Amino acid sequence: MENIRDPEPDLIYFNGIDTDTGAYATPPIPIADLAKRVESLSNDSLGAVWTDEETRGIAGLLGTDLEYLDQAGWGIIFHENASEAVRAALAPLIDRRRQQAGSRFQILDYRQGEQVREWYQRHGVWAGNVDPERVPFYLLLVGPPTEIPFDFQYLLSIEYAVGRLAFQQSEDYACYARSVIAYEESAAVDTSKEIVYWSTRHPGDPATTLSNSLLVRPLAYGADSVAGALKQPVHTAVGYGQRVYEGGEATKGALLGVLAAERPPALLFTASHGMIYHPGQPKQRTDQGGLLCQDWPGHGRVRAEHYLAAGDIPESARVHGMVAFLFACCGAGTPTKDQFLRDLATPDQAPMLAPQPFVAALPQRLLSHPRGAALAVVGHVDRAYSFSIRPSKATGAQILPFRSSLGFILGGTRVGMALMMQFGQRFAALSAQLLSSVSPSAAEGTRLSGVDLVQCWMERNDAQNYVLLGDPAVRIRTETMG
Repeated sequence: MENIRDPEPDLIYFNGIDTDTGAYATPPIPIADLAKRVESLSNDSLGAVWTDEETRGIAGLLGTDLEYLDQAGWGIIFHENASEAVRAALAPLIDRRRQQAGSRFQILDYRQGEQVREWYQRHGVWAGNVDPERVPFYLLLVGPPTEIPFDFQYLLSIEYAVGRLAFQQSEDYACYARSVIAYEESAAVDTSKEIVYWSTRHPGDPATTLSNSLLVRPLAYGADSVAGALKQPVHTAVGYGQRVYEGGEATKGALLGVLAAERPPALLFTASHGMIYHPGQPKQRTDQGGLLCQDWPGHGRVRAEHYLAAGDIPESARVHGMVAFLFACCGAGTPTKDQFLRDLATPDQAPMLAPQPFVAALPQRLLSHPRGAALAVVGHVDRAYSFSIRPSKATGAQILPFRSSLGFILGGTRVGMALMMQFGQRFAALSAQLLSSVSPSAAEGTRLSGVDLVQCWMERNDAQNYVLLGDPAVRIRTETMG
């Protein structure tokens, strides 16, 4: 029988395993300990952490249907020094989107070191003033975070549907472009009308117990014990089939089997630990964010056969047209420095996570597979927190952003809009709460206590760091699947 340990409500858990020790990359931390550090900071020092760029909501677009590119617009943002080879590789996709968006198509640039506010000013827009005739609603960033920072993507994603492509070879960009066009133009698609959940649950591991029991199971089976939308499983709400691999079934072989099936699922949702390497280790760029599988016997040494990395995806895999959502630490990428709350008092001393920020190799492999690329990958930059599943004072799962995102994506909504409407809105709302609570003009009694501030900060960071890799305008072609 499994030695299941329920997560303790007063601890913050992280879904990441250190490859050297086999232990949590970040040990669970008592909320109260972090609260003491926060309470020692002045309101001024806290207020300096957030800017009004983080508090925007979605601007209304009167008379605009965001599902139609000729109304919402589509733009591509290259770094000002982007190579001609990369531009040429994406030319077929650019031409297709130009035809679809018409006068609301644009090729834009990003200047080194530019902040979102500055970028807005240069393009004649301002916060809360989304106007597709000036800046298209769907925006594809091209290049690694060393060129276009993760922070730029986070803030832009509050009001715009934003995705990113970042590869080392120009041919990978070309492969993605070809694959998207082939998917959108073919009479029939390769994917099945199905969602697959793959969720580990390791003995003695509260982190995966929580992600399995309070995230994956309610999404897959519904939650009868709660009121509201979570009662109904996602797949039944949108008329899909489903398969679930959980606990002992969530092996590396099972996951590879899903990726090798003759007809892959339209959407793959995974929940597990992500592999964490120390800064500069040889495998950090190739394996960080890899998915720890149920094959791992528990805390202790981790071997290559225990996790799925980019190099494990064979040439024979079938992922063309799939959307993947990877719930794991660093599943989408890694920033240079730790953004965790412990370092809020001394941000200049934040521990280094990597010599340079980078996009994870596993989604890169899925998005450039030579047999046909995935449409999009959603994942987390930095560590994935337990707060995205259950805030400290919640009585159960608080996962509607996940449920709604999956439901909209499966229903055929463009992936970028589905993510912005859920995680972008949540990021904006939590940022506004934080700013209001530390404002010098805040009414007496409205300021958050240390514990509440920690909770809000963690939730805000977590919502911020969900990013989309791929073209934000892609959508699952539900009408072509039986």
